[in-house]
Amino acid sequence: MTAIDYLHESNCGNIPFDGKVVVVGGGNVAIDASRVSSRNKASQVQQFCLEQEVDMPASNEEIAEAREDGVTIHCGWGPQEIIETNGKVSAIVFKKCVSVFNDEGKFAPVYDENTTVTVDCERVIFAIGQRSVWGDLLKGEDVKFNGPAIELNKVTFQSSVEDIFAGGDVYTGPKFAIDAIAQGKIAAESLHRYVHHGHMETGRNRWEFKPLDTDDILVESYDRGPKQVEGINSKVTDKFKDNVLALTEEQIKKETSRCLGCGATIVDANKCIGCGICTTKCDFDAIKLHRDHPECSTMTVAEDKFKAIIPYQLKRVKNIILKKKVEH
Repeated sequence: MTAIDYLHESNCGNIPFDGKVVVVGGGNVAIDASRVSSRNKASQVQQFCLEQEVDMPASNEEIAEAREDGVTIHCGWGPQEIIETNGKVSAIVFKKCVSVFNDEGKFAPVYDENTTVTVDCERVIFAIGQRSVWGDLLKGEDVKFNGPAIELNKVTFQSSVEDIFAGGDVYTGPKFAIDAIAQGKIAAESLHRYVHHGHMETGRNRWEFKPLDTDDILVESYDRGPKQVEGINSKVTDKFKDNVLALTEEQIKKETSRCLGCGATIVDANKCIGCGICTTKCDFDAIKLHRDHPECSTMTVAEDKFKAIIPYQLKRVKNIILKKKVEH
């Protein structure tokens, strides 16, 4: 079964399985399947993936927590064959994976067919990603593909057929949902330009960034201390309950001291009139106004405004009356 189907069944109250489980895959979904299997009373959970641990798509935290749940992770193996006995899974054969990507960085695993291992199990869960199934959607269209992925203009997300645009996993392969949403927004602008006969690339944000070389930078004001790690509440025995503790006060102080203060801004004096409305609208009370020359004017808080307005009004009325008497 697939990891998505298994996790859905488990979340819907699936009966615990106490047999031996093998999970195939190295991403966070595979880790989730392994951990849920372990927590659902599996007698043994082993996870196999093509990548070496340093290259696994899963986060380091997830990998560490999976091991805490009793999952055994084997890196550098790919599935070769599933063995059945009486119509049920009895074992799975893996072959050694020598490399996962080719020289161009594309997914092209290479195996050592002579090095295999057979693992006894009663359930196999696959979490090896998904691919797009186009069906007849592009039937009759001369759309170019790079393997399973559609070829697109990197700026406009326009395909080789000028009125077909795309984005998301069908172009990039498995990535985050927010990446697909961002590409959908760019493709929507391209569609708008296309139907209005606008220029497709002029004035576009190309989203080209040069990675920061963190090994060649020194920010004296930045605390290079390690990220603080939450503690574990050993009193929580139910593995489906959250056993992560909040940071201590000392940890919070250390964590916040790592901040570069990137939220600090300088107001453009040519645009700001000093009304202070921004300070009342910020939900986080992050905006403060500082007066460089307080002696130049007198300011009164809104709650005490009448203490300043009434004397001013009386003074105005007095001046008006005296002026009228002089004129007469």
